[in-house]
Amino acid sequence: MSMGFARGDRARVARDSSYDGRFFTGVRTTGIYCRPVCPVRPARSTNVQFFPSAAAAEAAGFRPCLRCRPETAPFSNAWIGSRATVERAVRLIVEEGALDQEGTSVEKLAERLGMGRRQLARLFARHLKASPSAVARTARVQRAKQLIDETDKSMVEIAVLAGFGSLRRFNAVFVDVYGRAPTEIRRGRSSRRIRHEVDTVGRNEDERTRRLVGGSEGINAR
Repeated sequence: MSMGFARGDRARVARDSSYDGRFFTGVRTTGIYCRPVCPVRPARSTNVQFFPSAAAAEAAGFRPCLRCRPETAPFSNAWIGSRATVERAVRLIVEEGALDQEGTSVEKLAERLGMGRRQLARLFARHLKASPSAVARTARVQRAKQLIDETDKSMVEIAVLAGFGSLRRFNAVFVDVYGRAPTEIRRGRSSRRIRHEVDTVGRNEDERTRRLVGGSEGINAR
């Protein structure tokens, strides 16, 4: 990470939102990677390492955090690198699915950018620590994760919209990245929603009780 370990460590411990999307933190003891703003208690500095992209973290064997949801991190210039060529390449991959459709390839993407495949690969390795194919894979999984969390579409629809060639491929890649099936994530979303509603009701009841107690104390005092 070009900003240095100490600076990144201070940012993630402080949950500094200005660094959100600029790097991701991998925790060796859990095998999970997070955004700097993750609400989970920060891991010890000796147990973390930093990555300039989500794809790099996944290539190193880390799974995305379900709490801070790396797929929703801002798409910052620091994430995509400083070169205009790399920026354009990543936008073509992430926003237009340049490596998702049948017949597409890294070679053809490189041609669109006016360079050879090896040159493009070197730029990605320098700025993102990941290959164009790895970035495309992460982009597909992230699209799918957002659709699972934010819509009620079927898994077949999600696989197609996210850019996977088949449902089988979608399931295999998703399990490889998240360590669980898409349907399990969907069930977990329902459970989290129920817990949130229960917690909200509980907080409201606690607040109502405090008001009543406070009011009765005021009456007794008079």
